[in-house]
Amino acid sequence: MGTSLESTVLGVIQGLTEFLPISSTAHLVIIPRIFGWHTVLLNSLTFDVALHLGTLIAVISYFFRDTVELIAGFFQGIHKRNFSSDRKSRLSLLVLIGTLPAGFLGILLEKWVETKFRTPGVLAGSLIVVGVVMWYAERTASRIKKNDSLSTWDAFMIGFAQALALVPGTSRSGITISTGLFLGYDREEAARFSFLLSIPVIAGAAILKLRVFVHGIPANDIAPLLIGTFFSALFGFLAIKYFMRYLQRHTMNLFVWYRFIFAGVIIIFFYIR
Repeated sequence: MGTSLESTVLGVIQGLTEFLPISSTAHLVIIPRIFGWHTVLLNSLTFDVALHLGTLIAVISYFFRDTVELIAGFFQGIHKRNFSSDRKSRLSLLVLIGTLPAGFLGILLEKWVETKFRTPGVLAGSLIVVGVVMWYAERTASRIKKNDSLSTWDAFMIGFAQALALVPGTSRSGITISTGLFLGYDREEAARFSFLLSIPVIAGAAILKLRVFVHGIPANDIAPLLIGTFFSALFGFLAIKYFMRYLQRHTMNLFVWYRFIFAGVIIIFFYIR
């Protein structure tokens, strides 16, 4: 399989799995190993940055108006020295509060987690454990709150849950939406805040890794990088759009079962066969 086709497949996988509650890391680690894709570029930090830029484009495009309002609200809150004067300023502060745990722990632990935890056993275990958490959240949630009632404590707790997604196999959307459900928010509201919360985290992760571009990119690598970015952005946008619609009428249990099945595939492929 040529590099361009591999980068297309991985771009599609990144776009879908970054926002669906099934773990992008688990898929991007396991699928190349199953198919024996060992291309240096596709396993590089440069390609990782390209895929994350694609998902960043996707979430900002879908929530463009919200993003503009959050930025405007943040600076308005600074200017007025009051973040509780209107909804936009207040929500911008809550997103900032929710970002802090993941930002702090990401800088502190990311390299250690990436080197120690990206094993098939950890991925399968995380897929199963968080799948159970998602199922239990759906079973017990009251789903009566709206984001207009989001408190500072709730934002911090959802942000702390987002930090747990540093463990490969967890799924940022899966754990944050589940936490929102546990706190009493309905699925769509929990997903909306989860995706807004992902914007600064994905942007921060991409910015921290942009140093790889300092030394330039070989000409032969430009096309696969652009392809990966494009398909990551396209399928990320579609994943958000249809997942938000899906949550209006359905539980996350379909994705719970998918997590269990994928974990079983990992166990069979790497430990039994």
